[in-house]
Amino acid sequence: MTRMMDFRNLGKKKAQDSVLKCNIQEARFVVLDSELTGLDEKKDSIVSIGAVRMRGGRIELGDSFYRLVNPETRLTAASVVIHEIMPSEVAEKPSIETVLAEFLRYCGDAVLVGFCISIDMDFFSRETRRLFGTCIGNPAIDIRPLYEWARQKEQMRGSSAALPRQYRLYDVARHFDIQVSSAHNAMVDAYLTAQIFQRLIPILVEAGITSIGDLTKLSDRLKGGDWLFASHNTCSL
Repeated sequence: MTRMMDFRNLGKKKAQDSVLKCNIQEARFVVLDSELTGLDEKKDSIVSIGAVRMRGGRIELGDSFYRLVNPETRLTAASVVIHEIMPSEVAEKPSIETVLAEFLRYCGDAVLVGFCISIDMDFFSRETRRLFGTCIGNPAIDIRPLYEWARQKEQMRGSSAALPRQYRLYDVARHFDIQVSSAHNAMVDAYLTAQIFQRLIPILVEAGITSIGDLTKLSDRLKGGDWLFASHNTCSL
């Protein structure tokens, strides 16, 4: 049994290494967003999941994922105001166990991309461990620090104003002249995030960030740097 597990782990590591070596312009991505009852990972829960696939910089609009979830915690008035999902809309929807299993199959071994993605991943990881006894091994990229990095590069060339201390997904979308709606929706926000990422990819490649390994290293490095002002208070539900 031990030898079998060793071989399984070796195969998994090889698969992960293969993903990290993949060129950004050829890689498979799943750009995601979730709506929540609140931002407390210990007591709140997932209300909806939206995602869209990308191959390099091409958004695959015909291959999206959107599910409402019957949440395990009560929808509050404050959360309903934000995502406009009423308790009656989710009362008969599937449980998170059913929806998350579908979502993980949808993701496969793709690279996960999101805006303040650590919030989504905290909830996904908690439920994956609780329900399936495993963890999500996909590389995860947060485009918020990547956007800050790109803006800093513009600033150094004198072609961009300084970043505000607080801004959200919709502010970034407007910077790229991407049309936004007023209401939070996991599918709409995932598509906005994909469009932002689409615009960042040429900037990354021009700067020599060409592989998924390069991208994850940059994203991880910036998470602890001066350019990342993200917090649960400045990211949307």
